[in-house]
Amino acid sequence: MGNNPELNIPRIKEIERAWSNLDGVAFKTPLSLNHNISKIYDADIFLKREDLQIVRSYKIRGAFNKISSCFEEAKQNSVVCASAGNHAQGVALACKMLGIRGTIFMPTPTPSQKVQQVRMFGENQIEIILSGDTFDDSKIEAQRHSNSTGAIFIHPFDDPKIIEGQATVGLEILEQIEKPIDYLFMPVGGGGLAAGICTVFSKLSKNTRLIGVEPKGAPSMSKSLEKGEVIELDAINKFVDGAAVKRVGDLNFNICKSLIHDVVTVDEGKVCDTILKAYNKDAIVLEPAGALSIAVLSQFKNEIKGKTAVCILSGGNNDITRMEEIKEKAMLFNGLKHYFIVRFPQRAGALKEFVVDVLGPNDDITHFEYIKKTSRNTGSAVVGIELKSPNDFDPLVYRMKKLQFFGEY
Repeated sequence: MGNNPELNIPRIKEIERAWSNLDGVAFKTPLSLNHNISKIYDADIFLKREDLQIVRSYKIRGAFNKISSCFEEAKQNSVVCASAGNHAQGVALACKMLGIRGTIFMPTPTPSQKVQQVRMFGENQIEIILSGDTFDDSKIEAQRHSNSTGAIFIHPFDDPKIIEGQATVGLEILEQIEKPIDYLFMPVGGGGLAAGICTVFSKLSKNTRLIGVEPKGAPSMSKSLEKGEVIELDAINKFVDGAAVKRVGDLNFNICKSLIHDVVTVDEGKVCDTILKAYNKDAIVLEPAGALSIAVLSQFKNEIKGKTAVCILSGGNNDITRMEEIKEKAMLFNGLKHYFIVRFPQRAGALKEFVVDVLGPNDDITHFEYIKKTSRNTGSAVVGIELKSPNDFDPLVYRMKKLQFFGEY
């Protein structure tokens, strides 16, 4: 980890000024020892609960700090932003609190819960426009709006004032904990939070190992670090919407390249499994991006044993309508759900034979659809089967093949 003085790295006094500026705007969220996770990894695992922030994510910090820094111009010309949800909520609340008009572009697939939250926080101070399939698509439209109207573009991550605001999370962590931190795990999307945390810890907690976490389907920072320059991914998996960007910020990349120790990826299925466990065991509601920092711990189980680690839970804006999808992805990841093309023999009673002789005592059919709609009594079907244990998979496949039901997996 080096420190290049030529980089535009925020100064601690500017971050402290941002922290003061956020007084009465952003909550000082809890930093609490989680007993369940600590027991699993035989370590002291502290959770920084930004999911409990006023907009249920840390994004209010950077948004308010940026907009208030250009208040007079923003008051006259309005502001515009692009966001998959959390930055939009921060901008919306900042606009309402400062009395500034704002236009917010959001991707069309954005969960309705996030759209409704943005509208609630901004009230009559903001206009929401759904455009494009990804954040990057929405950003293009927002920048066009800025160019044509003169509205100030409030970037979600690639801006010094945004980074200073997000960096206040780091100041709070160090104020709230009484022992040295060995590891800090943080989600990485565009890199605003990571750049801010790295800035604070590189100066105030130099022995802490800083680990960024990205979704496997959107590894924009890790790929850029591998290449030594910012690259734009051709395509991304949008499931972890709060951390799925094709291109990280230039300023964020330069800071992380110099200060972060490692950036790793986590499978989206593992993220889903983590969301369910956080809810079932600790009653913590996390969005996919908010679960990244916990989901990665299994990859560091040997390193963190006996150590003190902090995981930043970046957001809790989850839509209840996504829970079935989250459960499905978690079960697939854990080997508890599988889809097969089952070839039913051309004989009477084949379906009954499949249920009685192929399925195990704890196997359940959760999906069944004939491939040929005109032949519902014979032929192939897509069958989803839920298992009680991953160990039940091989015996199931064996029985399918033995009785000539197996088609494809």
